[in-house]
Amino acid sequence: MDGFTASTFGELNADEYDDLHDPGTTEQTVRMISEIAGNGRILELAIGTGRIALPLAAMGHDISGIEGSPDMVAKLREKPGGEALRVEIGDFADVGIEGPFDHVFLVFNTLFNLQSQEDQIRCFANVAERLSEGGTFLVETFVPDLTGFSDGQRVQTKRLDRSSVWIEAALHDPVRQLFEFQRIRITPDGTKLVPLPMRYAWPAEIDLMARLAGLTLVERWGGWDRQPFDGSSRMHISIYRK
Repeated sequence: MDGFTASTFGELNADEYDDLHDPGTTEQTVRMISEIAGNGRILELAIGTGRIALPLAAMGHDISGIEGSPDMVAKLREKPGGEALRVEIGDFADVGIEGPFDHVFLVFNTLFNLQSQEDQIRCFANVAERLSEGGTFLVETFVPDLTGFSDGQRVQTKRLDRSSVWIEAALHDPVRQLFEFQRIRITPDGTKLVPLPMRYAWPAEIDLMARLAGLTLVERWGGWDRQPFDGSSRMHISIYRK
């Protein structure tokens, strides 16, 4: 998807992000990260509108963030406590912020917003450079699911009522491990297109990226309630240590 940059997601989604992208796991996510971080210094990659960072800051944690979209940061700043957070604007693959940090996290599949393996590897390497010895990097992603694709494409109805329909069309490139999504919303106000490219990686590949950066897998769960990860898991939360 040509022209989709670090700021594009926010330009397309910032106004509706909190309403339309709530995974329903915020409390569990905040609780786990708080327990892991303790009194350590925290960095969130792709801090967005502060869904996770603001509750952590309210609990007394020292947390900073990287975000590629000024529009998302503007939404964060509007919230209570948002003005006080240290946030650097930039591509989180470059982790352009002064460390060291004791804990870094990247949640809600956002690793896959980096559209090449090289970008994802660079992200791990830069995180490792800014982690203190013994520090951790927590990553949450979905487990790739190719079900429903035929001839490299898929169309799904996401929402349907008397006055509107939301459709998701997707293309799959298995060579680049790339999903290209186009969300099509048809409402009485007109039609809106919300594209999103995602370069997926299997858990074993993510582990290898971590190893190349000098990080070791220490925990993996199939959800925020720390359920075991197995062949039926649709997501994973993986913790790597420097």
